[in-house]
Amino acid sequence: MEKTLKELAEYLGGSLDGDGSAVIRGVAALKDAQPGELSFISNPKYLKELKNTRATAIVATADVVVEGMAVIRVNNPYLSFARAVALFAPAKRPPQGIMEGARVSPDARVGKDVTVYPGAFVESGAEIGDSVTLYPGVYVGEGSVIGEGSLIYPNVVIREGVRIGKRVIIHGGTVIGADGFGYATEGGVHHKIPQIGGVLIEDDVEIGANATVDRGALGDTVIRRGSKIDNLVMIAHNVVVGEGSIIVAQAGVSGSTELGKYVVLAGQVGVVGHLKVGDGVQVGAKSGVSRDLDAGQAYSGIPAIPHKNWLRVQAVLPKLPELRRMVGELTKRLDKLEKEKE
Repeated sequence: MEKTLKELAEYLGGSLDGDGSAVIRGVAALKDAQPGELSFISNPKYLKELKNTRATAIVATADVVVEGMAVIRVNNPYLSFARAVALFAPAKRPPQGIMEGARVSPDARVGKDVTVYPGAFVESGAEIGDSVTLYPGVYVGEGSVIGEGSLIYPNVVIREGVRIGKRVIIHGGTVIGADGFGYATEGGVHHKIPQIGGVLIEDDVEIGANATVDRGALGDTVIRRGSKIDNLVMIAHNVVVGEGSIIVAQAGVSGSTELGKYVVLAGQVGVVGHLKVGDGVQVGAKSGVSRDLDAGQAYSGIPAIPHKNWLRVQAVLPKLPELRRMVGELTKRLDKLEKEKE
């Protein structure tokens, strides 16, 4: 594919500084870009790479100073470049239908323009929507539903009673609908509590590789629309993840916790069960959440506390040895003064 810079600027909704007739044939990172390619800058730490890039043009905000190349000026370079990448991405393969070697139950309902690769297995009563792709090794359990345009990568397990919305992407090795971790203990014996709920994943959700979303014990575990879940994330039974939330790699959310809308859990955050995390909450990496968190706040630490307080604590920590020494000296001086007074 080829596009002129004028065409690209119009497509991205930006203004162009430079020769609009220049032709772009691809996209690349600043350090890798070659003539004829478009790149971008959204983080100031990469400004130094502007001097050495060979890109024909870049996408940047209005305040970035650029010499010797064309610039498409936009408000959000990262998002605009993502749209450019999609434009130049290789064309998708046409639908392949149910391929030889795939196994689809006779009473499963399969929509139009699907691709079911060899080795995929669709159980009785399952429903596969239009334009769905199931890669090799995908298992779809009895009665589960996968909505229109969803993309399920190799070796994903979708257990029975799972409902997946439209345009959902699930990456390889992920398990949706495994039993929740529920046991009643008596006399030193752990008795399994049957997990008879399901999982509801709404539209436009993406779930990374080797993640797990457990089924509810009674009701559903719910991932609301537009949420993005990274690799190696654990979502326990009956959790509700609010609309537009982001959960980063190796985070874990314990059972029956409710995350509000647009919550961000950074890498390796742990959240205990039966909590409520308010809308717009941001939790810093490696934090441990052990209580309800108020909406619109940032938190960090173990246990998680307001982020500004956590920064003050971190500023003090390196000084603790010296403070301990000072306190010890002051204590000795005070003891000496009290003895002299006596």
